[in-house]
Amino acid sequence: MKENYKLIISYDGTRYYGWEHQPNTEMTIQGKLEQVLSRMVNAPVELIGAGRTDAGVHAKGMVANAHMDLKRSTEEIRDYVNNYLPDDICVREVRRAGSRFHSRYNAIGKTYCYTCYVGALKPVFNRKYVYIPEEKPDVERMQEAASYLMGTHDFKSFCHNPKIKKSTIRTVDRIEIGKKGDYLNFTYHGTGFLQYMVRILTGTLLEVGYGKRAPESMKELLEAKDRSQAGLTAPPQGLCLMEVDYD
Repeated sequence: MKENYKLIISYDGTRYYGWEHQPNTEMTIQGKLEQVLSRMVNAPVELIGAGRTDAGVHAKGMVANAHMDLKRSTEEIRDYVNNYLPDDICVREVRRAGSRFHSRYNAIGKTYCYTCYVGALKPVFNRKYVYIPEEKPDVERMQEAASYLMGTHDFKSFCHNPKIKKSTIRTVDRIEIGKKGDYLNFTYHGTGFLQYMVRILTGTLLEVGYGKRAPESMKELLEAKDRSQAGLTAPPQGLCLMEVDYD
């Protein structure tokens, strides 16, 4: 009898074309996990992710679920999968979930962190996980700009997909920008995020930090509902999905 299993997954997205299946490539996180799970149960397995991280984006706490017929314990499932996964993907935890649990539809919030390196020396060992901005941005200016972006708004100006048909209204209840040593972290929490939204928010806030935009211009940018009015899309390697929230 099939049971529903919830997986918590960490991965280094550097080598992959994102979470979701892509045509003409096996190099996706979802694809690699499904290959191993299908081998374990000797049948096709569909793994449903809480979100669709883009190519080059990382995760510490992606959540996914799959229905499988197994007699193994959750620890045995975890250990089997990790034994056959590549070294840049790890299933941190496996739990039995209710039959109706859906990792995407039941999610009520997500936390992302975007990391910039602002030190004087090259970040040799962390270079795959940070973005090095063109200059050191003014943190206070960015914090002021972020205050206009928090709340429930139409974030169409911060969506990569111009043909999106679903609502672009989202609630972002926390944007924290702070420097710790040589690292500048942008932490976002919200009910959900549009395609490339966190990276476009970060790129736009950095332009505020460089003095290219006024903090209060975020109000007009939200009202414009025009992607071309927002800033550049920050590179993927600085972004990491930290956690997915459920009731």
